Amino acid sequence: MRLSRQLFVTLREDPADAEVRSHALMVRAGFLQKLAAGIYVYAPMMWRVLRKIEAIVREEHDKAGCQEMLMPALQPTELWRESGRLDRYVRDGILFHFTDRRGAEVCLGPTHEEVVTNYVRSLVQSHKQLPVILYQIQTKFRDEIRPRFGLMRGREFIMKDAYSFDVSAEAMAASYARMREVYRAIFRRCGLRFTAVEADSGAIGGSGSEEFMVDADTGEDAIAVCRERGYAANVEKAVSRIPPPPPPPTERPMHKEPTPDARSCEDLRALFPDLPLERMLKTVIYSVVWEDREAPVAVMCRGDREINEVKLLNHLGAVSLDLADEETVRAVTGAEVGFAGPIGLREDVRLLADRSVEGVQGFLCGGNETGTHYLDVWFGRDLEQPETVDLGLVQAGDRMADGDGVLEITRGIEVGHIFQLGTKYSEAMGAWFDDEQQRRQPIWMGCYGIGISRVAAAAIEQNHDRNGMIWPLPIAPYSVHLVQLKVGDPVQDALAGEIHDALEGEGVDVLWDDRAKVSPGAKFKDADLVGVPLRIVVGRDAGERRVEWSRRGEEGREVVAVEEALARVRAALAEIRS
Repeated sequence: MRLSRQLFVTLREDPADAEVRSHALMVRAGFLQKLAAGIYVYAPMMWRVLRKIEAIVREEHDKAGCQEMLMPALQPTELWRESGRLDRYVRDGILFHFTDRRGAEVCLGPTHEEVVTNYVRSLVQSHKQLPVILYQIQTKFRDEIRPRFGLMRGREFIMKDAYSFDVSAEAMAASYARMREVYRAIFRRCGLRFTAVEADSGAIGGSGSEEFMVDADTGEDAIAVCRERGYAANVEKAVSRIPPPPPPPTERPMHKEPTPDARSCEDLRALFPDLPLERMLKTVIYSVVWEDREAPVAVMCRGDREINEVKLLNHLGAVSLDLADEETVRAVTGAEVGFAGPIGLREDVRLLADRSVEGVQGFLCGGNETGTHYLDVWFGRDLEQPETVDLGLVQAGDRMADGDGVLEITRGIEVGHIFQLGTKYSEAMGAWFDDEQQRRQPIWMGCYGIGISRVAAAAIEQNHDRNGMIWPLPIAPYSVHLVQLKVGDPVQDALAGEIHDALEGEGVDVLWDDRAKVSPGAKFKDADLVGVPLRIVVGRDAGERRVEWSRRGEEGREVVAVEEALARVRAALAEIRS
């Protein structure tokens, strides 16, 4: 492809709303154009990247015996009522839903569990028709409250979603294991460094799930890793062991302490400099929503720890939760915000404690009275141990749950998520089959998603420098960037044309910068920005049939014979094919 024939414009400055490098670089290189918040036009070169990712995804799924299909983006909300998910998605505000001209309620699909379950239940009657794995590559829609990070968190995005249907829990687990290997193969072929981590299932539901995280310092997800044990989990899911702090040297009676304006642990440290954070227990008030009610819940944890709201939500079996507002805090505690504690809470308020408080004695806690805290509080003497479960966020330096191994916190970008759904959707929506004894049984399901557009963004987050993008060769918009320095020079014209035609004839995609009125310096800047991995420069040595060879992101350039440059291209492509 001749660059002179493309609609190709690059920008010198990063866009003002770009928060991550992938967003900034893709906009500057003309790969993306923002149409509205979280909605982007994929320019021709970006579309080439996405098509290459899709091709890898298709090849690996087809190789594993999966069948491709296409489901509509527009879905009747009645299916979502049937599955029981409509209220949660509407309440969370991420579902685009409206009424059509006939008065029917419809939505734009953020995911397709309901549609595919409806499809399968209409066709599958017997165990002889199972197992089956169906997949599609399609545009999804989520009305994100705060679209950000370019393609990382958009309102419209391209996704591959697959669904497995089996006769038993064991068969579902086997399909899940097969798809896990499919995912590993896909991300390896895309040239990404990734980690598979234990994850929370969230609104999708089901029992077990794993996320595939591209390792990147700019990732919005935190991952707890123990390299010596080979453990990795999203911090929403990770657990750890937290030893209790030593008790005070002497046991004193519980008493009130005046703490005017001390609303945080940092404020309290100034008043009690000899008291470690581990013996300051904070009580956080949440407003929690269930399907049928709403109520406040109080949660205790150590002053040096944070509450994991995903764990809390799951433990409560709730639909949503938020920090309580000032009015609710006053109603529950009788005090202003910052003075909540476990002693003297309103009797109808459920009190929980994170496991980090186990073994903590002689502690400080809120007094449920403005300007007051209790000091020297002991569980079992002054306060019964509340219902205590793991509700904490792990931290770097924590020990593994079994005490063997230390956790570190890294960051990653989620590009894939796989779930064992069990019979959640099949039972709710009546997707049954007859087993060998002609008994009616619910189908066991799995769900497997890959963010196609997120893979492209994650690849750039992992592969860029100050000059621009560095695309992994398997998913680069073009494999070779042919830069001709002096267009119109007969020798350079002839040699560049020969190289272009030879490679294109072998099925190699080449971007030929044949722009006549652009300086060599500008061409090199654009080449660095666009990030095509293999580069051949036709310049002053063209008369000797010699060109400059380099690989984007690697130091050094070599002047080699044309035949050697072509051989290196073939070798690089052969390496990724193998």
